[in-house]
Amino acid sequence: MKFSESLKKNHQFQYVYRFGRSYGNRYLVMYVKENGTGGNRIGISVSKKVGNSVVRHRITRLVRESYRLQEAMFNSGLDIVVVARKNAASVGYHEIESALLHLGKLHHITEVCL
Repeated sequence: MKFSESLKKNHQFQYVYRFGRSYGNRYLVMYVKENGTGGNRIGISVSKKVGNSVVRHRITRLVRESYRLQEAMFNSGLDIVVVARKNAASVGYHEIESALLHLGKLHHITEVCL
Protein backbone atom coordinates (compact mmCIF):
# COMPACT_ATOMS: atom_id res chain seq x y z
CA MET A 1 0.00 0.00 0.00
CA LYS A 2 1.62 3.14 -1.25
CA PHE A 3 -0.06 5.79 0.90
CA SER A 4 -1.40 3.77 3.83
CA GLU A 5 -0.18 2.06 6.95
CA SER A 6 -1.81 -0.69 8.97
CA LEU A 7 -3.62 -0.50 12.27
CA LYS A 8 -1.97 -3.13 14.42
CA LYS A 9 -2.66 -2.48 18.09
CA ASN A 10 -5.89 -3.35 19.85
CA HIS A 11 -6.24 0.15 21.33
CA GLN A 12 -6.09 1.63 17.80
CA PHE A 13 -8.97 -0.59 16.70
CA GLN A 14 -10.93 0.18 19.86
CA TYR A 15 -10.55 3.93 19.33
CA VAL A 16 -11.99 3.68 15.80
CA TYR A 17 -14.82 1.41 17.00
CA ARG A 18 -15.71 3.76 19.84
CA PHE A 19 -15.47 7.16 18.14
CA GLY A 20 -15.80 6.38 14.44
CA ARG A 21 -18.88 6.16 12.24
CA SER A 22 -19.96 2.82 10.80
CA TYR A 23 -21.87 1.62 7.78
CA GLY A 24 -22.35 -1.92 6.61
CA ASN A 25 -23.55 -3.97 3.72
CA ARG A 26 -23.99 -7.67 3.02
CA TYR A 27 -20.30 -8.58 3.19
CA LEU A 28 -18.45 -5.88 5.14
CA VAL A 29 -18.78 -3.27 7.89
CA MET A 30 -16.58 -0.18 7.71
CA TYR A 31 -15.69 2.11 10.62
CA VAL A 32 -14.08 5.46 9.76
CA LYS A 33 -12.48 8.08 12.02
CA GLU A 34 -10.29 11.04 11.05
CA ASN A 35 -6.74 10.64 12.36
CA GLY A 36 -5.26 14.10 11.75
CA THR A 37 -2.34 12.87 9.64
CA GLY A 38 -1.67 13.03 5.93
CA GLY A 39 -2.13 9.31 5.30
CA ASN A 40 -4.65 6.59 5.90
CA ARG A 41 -4.33 3.69 8.30
CA ILE A 42 -6.36 0.57 7.55
CA GLY A 43 -7.18 -2.36 9.80
CA ILE A 44 -8.93 -5.55 8.74
CA SER A 45 -10.77 -7.78 11.19
CA VAL A 46 -12.16 -11.23 10.40
CA SER A 47 -13.77 -13.17 13.24
CA LYS A 48 -13.55 -16.90 13.88
CA LYS A 49 -17.28 -17.00 13.19
CA VAL A 50 -16.48 -16.45 9.51
CA GLY A 51 -14.45 -19.64 9.09
CA ASN A 52 -11.18 -21.39 9.74
CA SER A 53 -7.80 -19.69 9.42
CA VAL A 54 -7.51 -20.38 5.69
CA VAL A 55 -10.85 -18.70 4.99
CA ARG A 56 -10.14 -15.78 7.32
CA HIS A 57 -6.74 -15.12 5.77
CA ARG A 58 -8.20 -15.32 2.24
CA ILE A 59 -10.81 -12.68 3.08
CA THR A 60 -8.11 -10.50 4.65
CA ARG A 61 -6.02 -10.74 1.48
CA LEU A 62 -9.03 -9.92 -0.73
CA VAL A 63 -9.92 -6.82 1.31
CA ARG A 64 -6.29 -5.64 1.46
CA GLU A 65 -5.83 -6.08 -2.30
CA SER A 66 -9.14 -4.36 -3.07
CA TYR A 67 -8.09 -1.40 -0.97
CA ARG A 68 -4.57 -1.34 -2.42
CA LEU A 69 -5.81 -1.17 -6.01
CA GLN A 70 -8.42 1.51 -5.24
CA GLU A 71 -6.31 3.42 -2.71
CA ALA A 72 -6.07 6.57 -4.84
CA MET A 73 -9.86 6.94 -4.69
CA PHE A 74 -9.96 7.25 -0.89
CA ASN A 75 -9.54 10.56 0.94
CA SER A 76 -6.46 10.98 3.13
CA GLY A 77 -6.17 11.39 6.89
CA LEU A 78 -8.46 8.53 7.94
CA ASP A 79 -8.37 5.50 10.19
CA ILE A 80 -10.41 2.78 8.49
CA VAL A 81 -11.39 -0.53 10.07
CA VAL A 82 -13.03 -3.12 7.81
CA VAL A 83 -14.85 -6.00 9.50
CA ALA A 84 -15.83 -9.01 7.41
CA ARG A 85 -19.24 -10.58 7.85
CA LYS A 86 -19.99 -14.29 7.62
CA ASN A 87 -21.37 -13.97 4.06
CA ALA A 88 -17.96 -12.78 2.84
CA ALA A 89 -16.56 -16.31 3.15
CA SER A 90 -18.29 -17.52 0.00
CA VAL A 91 -17.69 -14.62 -2.39
CA GLY A 92 -14.88 -13.63 -4.72
CA TYR A 93 -12.68 -10.63 -5.30
CA HIS A 94 -15.13 -8.56 -7.36
CA GLU A 95 -17.89 -8.76 -4.75
CA ILE A 96 -15.49 -7.73 -1.98
CA GLU A 97 -14.16 -4.85 -4.08
CA SER A 98 -17.64 -3.55 -4.92
CA ALA A 99 -18.68 -3.88 -1.24
CA LEU A 100 -15.62 -1.87 -0.16
CA LEU A 101 -16.27 0.87 -2.72
CA HIS A 102 -19.96 0.94 -1.78
CA LEU A 103 -19.06 1.56 1.87
CA GLY A 104 -16.60 4.26 0.82
CA LYS A 105 -19.42 6.03 -1.00
CA LEU A 106 -21.72 5.74 2.02
CA HIS A 107 -19.02 7.33 4.21
CA HIS A 108 -18.34 10.00 1.53
CA ILE A 109 -14.63 9.17 1.63
CA THR A 110 -14.12 8.19 -2.01
CA GLU A 111 -13.49 10.45 -4.94
CA VAL A 112 -14.24 9.64 -8.55
CA CYS A 113 -11.03 8.99 -10.48
CA LEU A 114 -11.31 9.34 -14.23
